[in-house]
Amino acid sequence: MRFTLSALLLGFLLDLALGDPRWLYHPIRLVGHLITGTERVLRGLFPETKKGELAAGALLVLVVAGITTAAPALILYGAGKLNQGLLFALYTLFSYQILATRSLKDESMKVYRALKAQDLKGARQAVSMIVGRDTKELDQEGVAKAAIETVAENTSDGIIAPLLFLALGGPVLGFFYKSINTMDSMVGYKNEKYLYFGRAAAKLDDVVNYLPARLSALLMIAATVFTPFDTKNAWRIYRRDHANHASPNSAHTEAVMAGALGLQLAGNACYFGKLYEKPTIGDIIKKVEAEDIRRANVLLYATALLTMVLVVLLYVGVDLGWMYVQLL
Repeated sequence: MRFTLSALLLGFLLDLALGDPRWLYHPIRLVGHLITGTERVLRGLFPETKKGELAAGALLVLVVAGITTAAPALILYGAGKLNQGLLFALYTLFSYQILATRSLKDESMKVYRALKAQDLKGARQAVSMIVGRDTKELDQEGVAKAAIETVAENTSDGIIAPLLFLALGGPVLGFFYKSINTMDSMVGYKNEKYLYFGRAAAKLDDVVNYLPARLSALLMIAATVFTPFDTKNAWRIYRRDHANHASPNSAHTEAVMAGALGLQLAGNACYFGKLYEKPTIGDIIKKVEAEDIRRANVLLYATALLTMVLVVLLYVGVDLGWMYVQLL
């Protein structure tokens, strides 16, 4: 238990310090290649019918999740047979690569810097790298809102959820989660191409994120206590608007962020050239500005740090409890 906690804590700190440097190949890129290659093969094997695409999509989930979970399990098993130091190093490296606190902040701050420099074209380009919507027609407020929304949503599925899976089952369970999350981000769209093929991935992503999304929202509300943001309004907007999204999970942290910063987020958005009508989240207490991206990242870091502290305390509590039981 101490082994896993030490590796997780070190991996968390490495993520905060290094982020996602370009020189270090990220294993999630391999997962992306696996998804693309498997999709290509399965589309050639199954008919282009509703049943055929549903079956192919379900098989995609089994293949990708199975390989992505089995590969690190075998690597860690082999490392453990060779050397405990090597095993600890890989535990730490994998934990670091599964988390994304620093990279989320870095990518959103590229949008912030472009907006502060009055470079709307550059800001649109920067935000297009971290959101799935069309960004070419967004004004400065729209770009800032998109960046804030992705910081809010990814606080859950990019940081808190993988951190919880790592705490429960180490890198093996962490990679299992990331495989599902990556599949959802690549094929979980409700468009003509992926409506049926991506359904299994999207539904499984809803299942594995159900509890983490709600825990992330509560942790974010708790984190506002340690920041200059509005705890009372964060709780009010969360209770009112947490279901204002087609996904059962996506609006939870977004509602907290909107309430904490006094903003109105979400609303209508374009995807692949088509306008989708969506409800808003939060109230217009003040107009969205570039500085709110920086504020969103403050709350992101506060939430991540609070979660890590609680994980450490839970590990220590369980360890002490087990020691007490052995003494009885």
